[in-house]
Amino acid sequence: MATVKDLVAWIEEQFPPALAESWDAVGLVCGRPTASVRSVRLTVDVTPEVVADAIADGVDFILAHHPVLLGGVTSVAPDDHKGQMIHDLIENRIALYVAHTSADSSNPGVSDALGALLGITEMSPLEPVSGIELDKVTVFVPTSHVQPVLNALAAAGAGTMGNYERCAYLVDGVGTFLPLAGADPHIGQVGVVEEVAEQRLEMVLARSQRTAIVTALLAAHPYEEPAFDIVELVSADSHVQGTGVGGVGAQGLGRIGELPEPISLRDFAEMASQRLPTTHHGVRVAGDLDRLVRTIAVCGGSGDSLLGTANAARADLFVTADLKHHRVSEHLADDGCAIVDVAHFASEFPWCEQTAAILQRSLVESGDTVTVTVSTLVTDPWAAHLS
Repeated sequence: MATVKDLVAWIEEQFPPALAESWDAVGLVCGRPTASVRSVRLTVDVTPEVVADAIADGVDFILAHHPVLLGGVTSVAPDDHKGQMIHDLIENRIALYVAHTSADSSNPGVSDALGALLGITEMSPLEPVSGIELDKVTVFVPTSHVQPVLNALAAAGAGTMGNYERCAYLVDGVGTFLPLAGADPHIGQVGVVEEVAEQRLEMVLARSQRTAIVTALLAAHPYEEPAFDIVELVSADSHVQGTGVGGVGAQGLGRIGELPEPISLRDFAEMASQRLPTTHHGVRVAGDLDRLVRTIAVCGGSGDSLLGTANAARADLFVTADLKHHRVSEHLADDGCAIVDVAHFASEFPWCEQTAAILQRSLVESGDTVTVTVSTLVTDPWAAHLS
């Protein structure tokens, strides 16, 4: 039977945490790694209603897009809705994992799902990942302890390169040292020069994992004062990125692609309204409704930062959420592309269905009998739209 650890491994292969923005909070929020998983629920948001629904349905694992705990958290006491949700999840043995901006930049990710639902093909990133910043760790380990140290570094995330894990380089050598008064050497005696058969161990890692790697190194290394160094690498293409469908070249924020045939902005907006989840926000349109559009840029969630990028990429239309009045007004005044603004929830919900289908297929192929469902609750916060 699949475990929480198995689900986390699958998620982080599809949506590598190294792709997340530095301010984001992705990863396992609660749940024992060894706990069994029989049912997985996907949702855009974690709300009290979503949690109650999961409890009633016997769900063991929730994969959410939006973080519950973002920013400094000093308590999860059940005196607000977030603390109460965390308590409810733990008391009912429901694991929670958040894939936020890691899912935004992955492929297939949030914008891929939105684009596919809207009939867009040949999609590529609107803002490609420039490459994950890499470090290389070098540590000198007595030969007898090389494998435990290597395993600890690999478990912390070092040595992942494309479809390979635990990648390392080893060179035999001899280490020498003189323990001084007050030292407690693992090998040798105070005041006596010691020579030890050692190996030089080198592994690459995402710079964002540096703290975790050093912590794992110090915990696993037998020496009181391990000799190691970490070097920042200049070229950082994609060696530690995941291997989601589409490959490394298709990772990044937003997507831009083509419709099979040009259609009017009015017809596209009506199609989007029919295919996306119904919300009180609806579908807002900016631009000449009779204008033909074919090259479409999309960004699931708040895409304000990519509006200029979409325009520079010569998109006929940009589909996203949360655009503000002055931003759109000034964009149109400068002859910018047309805009379709949809509810934040609606723009990201297709990711839930896409990911659920991929996960279910993967579980079936591996022989695991785990049920994967998508929450049917609309978590868009708006209750009405009056006109």
